[in-house]
Amino acid sequence: MKKIQISPSILSADFSQLGNEIKRLEKAGADMIHVDVMDGHFVPNLTIGPQVIKALKKHTSIPFDVHLMISPVHKYIEAYSDAGADIITIHPEATEDLQSSILRIKDLNKKVGVSLNPETKTDVILNFLNQIDLVLIMSVNPGFGGQKFMPEVLIKIKELKKIQKKENLSFDIEIDGGINFDNSKTAIEAGANILVSGTTIFKENNGNIKKNIETLKEV
Repeated sequence: MKKIQISPSILSADFSQLGNEIKRLEKAGADMIHVDVMDGHFVPNLTIGPQVIKALKKHTSIPFDVHLMISPVHKYIEAYSDAGADIITIHPEATEDLQSSILRIKDLNKKVGVSLNPETKTDVILNFLNQIDLVLIMSVNPGFGGQKFMPEVLIKIKELKKIQKKENLSFDIEIDGGINFDNSKTAIEAGANILVSGTTIFKENNGNIKKNIETLKEV
């Protein structure tokens, strides 16, 4: 079993103190920083652009796990790569040619992530799994933080684990959306090895980030 990693979502951080918040996360044992990029078009919200990521990158040495919820995504891949993204995750629905976008990310020497919304079936990515570094399973409808976890998506993680074992593949399985101390265990048991969490990490136990990260890793 792969080591469980925690990728805190800075969507729940104090935006007036983002540089310091990222330093706190690294010190508390975060494995990477999850950056939700939304365009107000592909999803109904607006967040941060490449310049913010570039500025924040100076504050930490751990990887930036950048989730692009923007459409059309292909023309922005290079900008987010240049800004400092280490993992670039895209949605199949946001590109005209998933193969082309995967190759573009690889050409830039970044890790490739593909995200599946709750209603998106795993069939969409089966032919690409040998080229993907990470599959991100959304356990809420993307666009806003603080939503309730959808347990029905866990079946997709189990499907992917079976395929992974059968075909001897090594991609990471990440889950994002409403992750808390209860459902984190069921997500890990299903086969997820990277957990994205925002509200739980920043708010639980009176904001004790280190304790919250450690608790999320427990099965």
